[in-house]
Parts: sequence; structure tokens; C-alpha cells
Amino acid sequence: MIKKYFNLGKKLFPICRSLTGEGTRKTLNIIKKEFPSLKIHKIRSGSKVYDWKVPPEWNIKKAYVIDKTGKKIIDFKNNNLHIIGYSVPVNTKISKETLLKNLHSLPKQPKAIPYKTSYYKRFWGFCVTHNQKKDIIKNYKSSDKFKILIDSNLNYRGNLRYGELVLKGKSKQEILISTNICHPSMANNELSGPVLLNALMLYIKDKYPKNNYTYKFVLLPETIGSIAYISKFRKVLKKNVICGFVLTCVGD
Repeated sequence: MIKKYFNLGKKLFPICRSLTGEGTRKTLNIIKKEFPSLKIHKIRSGSKVYDWKVPPEWNIKKAYVIDKTGKKIIDFKNNNLHIIGYSVPVNTKISKETLLKNLHSLPKQPKAIPYKTSYYKRFWGFCVTHNQKKDIIKNYKSSDKFKILIDSNLNYRGNLRYGELVLKGKSKQEILISTNICHPSMANNELSGPVLLNALMLYIKDKYPKNNYTYKFVLLPETIGSIAYISKFRKVLKKNVICGFVLTCVGD
């Protein structure tokens, strides 16, 4: 059983997930193969949910930085975290000074690549280890130019997707268990939650076929996904939910 969920984690880990986009669809479809009764819903980009709006659907094909010799010194294909989430399309040449302004690192964790996003502000940038950033500072002249390519897309007619599985019990009273599916390639944050949720769905489905309570499992992007879900189902949630659990950062 442990191997089963380890393998699920291996499938989900490399997927570039965000609030919206192909990575979220792929993640939900992988989980749906295990639980065919999982329903995948969508909310149109631009939809108003309370005082928030669902952002445009973001997808990315490739992103990299090339130096003057033609060498790729930063490449999104090597690690999903190299790109700031929701980066706008870019295809240009920039100076070393401008590149450094758009590089993000963690001086206190020189071997780690930070995770940064810009969901609601049009922006772009790359994330690197601090050691990588120091190498760029050291190995290139101030006059050197760098080719920047970010092949991304913001679809204002796209959708935000979430998954929902309901295991009906004798009572309409619900136990709500949710997890987030929006962060890429981070084992503890937003990978441990979906894997544990899968284990719980299978355990409750198999061990308690005649539940007293109704169990509702929800997989959604954090913050905006939760706000959208509550906005849509607030009356039902208020009436039926007697307790809830959010599974996030449970790997530690």
C-alpha cells in the first residue's frame, strides 16, 4: 500500500501545476483513474467570487535564459520552480543588470530554488539557487547580453478546475476533507496533501461502506479555489458540514 502512494507521488511530482492550466487538469485526471466517481468541475476565468475574480488560465511550454555563447544557463525543463508562476510571455535580449533584477534566490538557503508566483499582477522572472546567481555575477561581464524566452499563455476565456468526490452516508451531515493541487514539484507543500487524500478516500471507501456521515473530498487550488468553492456552495456547506480538515504540508 505504501508503494502504491509512493508511485502516485512520483507521477504527480514532476507536473507543472498552478491555480489553473494543463498541470491541474492532468493531476485531477490521474486521480480520477483511481476514483472514477471523482467529478471534475470548472469555473470560468473572470468569474466573480465574492470580491475576488478567477484569474486567466495559465499554461507554459518552455522558458530559458541563454548566454552570449548560446548556452542555456537556466531552463524550466530542468525544474518547474525555475519560472515564476503565471509569468507573462517574453522573447527578448536583456543586460546582465536586468537579468539579475529578475532572478530570485534564497541567500540563506544557497542550494534551494525558491517558489514564487505572480497570479494577479502581470510579471515575469526566474528562480535559481543562490549559488547559481553568484556564478552568473562572477562569470559574466556587465556588458554581456542574455536571450530570454518564456513561452507562456494567459487565456482569459479559460477555466479553474477542481475535483470533488462524495461518499454518501446514512446522514446528510458532512465531513469535508480538502487539499490543494496548485504547487509544482514540492513534496511537502501540495504533493503530500493530495497523496494523503487519496489514501483516505480509499480507506473510508473500503473500510466504511456504510458510513453514518457523508464524506466529501475536494481537491482545489489554494485560496481562489477555496473562495470559489465556498461562494458556490456556501448554503449547503453551512447547513450540512459538521467538521472539516485541510490537508496541506503533511509530509513533515
